[in-house]
Amino acid sequence: MKTYKADAVDPDAIVDELLNGGGAVMFKGLFAPEDIAEARRIILEHSNNDAAKVTHFQGAAAKDGQLALQRRVWNLLAKGDVFARMATHPVLMKVLSKFLGTGFIMGSIAANRILPGGPGQEPHVDYPYWDFHAPETHPIGLNASFPMNAQVTVILDPFTEASGATAYVPGTQKHLRYPGPEDDFHGKSKRMLGEPGDTVLFFGAAWHCAMPNRSDHERCAVLTNYLPKWVKPLEDMPAALPRELLDTASPELRQLLGFDYPYPEVLDTADAVNAEGRK
Repeated sequence: MKTYKADAVDPDAIVDELLNGGGAVMFKGLFAPEDIAEARRIILEHSNNDAAKVTHFQGAAAKDGQLALQRRVWNLLAKGDVFARMATHPVLMKVLSKFLGTGFIMGSIAANRILPGGPGQEPHVDYPYWDFHAPETHPIGLNASFPMNAQVTVILDPFTEASGATAYVPGTQKHLRYPGPEDDFHGKSKRMLGEPGDTVLFFGAAWHCAMPNRSDHERCAVLTNYLPKWVKPLEDMPAALPRELLDTASPELRQLLGFDYPYPEVLDTADAVNAEGRK
């Protein structure tokens, strides 16, 4: 995986790597230790009981009764300012503007906390592609020549092979399908290895999954899904956030929450103007 420092980012090269190369890049030490510590403290505070939260690609874990060893924390923007800072980091905003268009939005932001002994996931692709096991529900001819998502993983604990660092198969973002047994996912996969503060950006059409945590420490990360402005978000964040946060949100956060792109709206009661036209 190609790596970059925050002060040496080349958006054009990164976009080419996401589309035509391995499909993933890493920004070393993008977040300071104090931000990592704050994010981790909040996440643990909200996941120290084993109450079930919605999760994904955990069929085997559910069958084996191990879901409580992988814990999700949703609605992070309402739980600490650090998560808005992470979501709107200038390096990410710069690269994602080139990859998804300048009006891109956020589809979801959540934490994934895998305890020692916690299971991994099934190999998959991410929203809005994740129901591509039924390709007939998508437009004919849809392909990965242009992106409809980007995934960002902010590493909060050491991502090692033992702790279950995310596995992915480089180049598979070009296929736009789920892997089958004949694809030998685990035999061909690489790992997203990193230290707290490192951040991985990848095209979510690449085959990937969290791996089992066989270490003696937790494996925690902040996972953010970004989308073009016209793709329906996974998480209804404006509905879940307090009014005060929405009223005081930065321009960058308002963009990510979809406020710069007004649709859908009730056009029968909209202002009588030429809403769209050449400028």
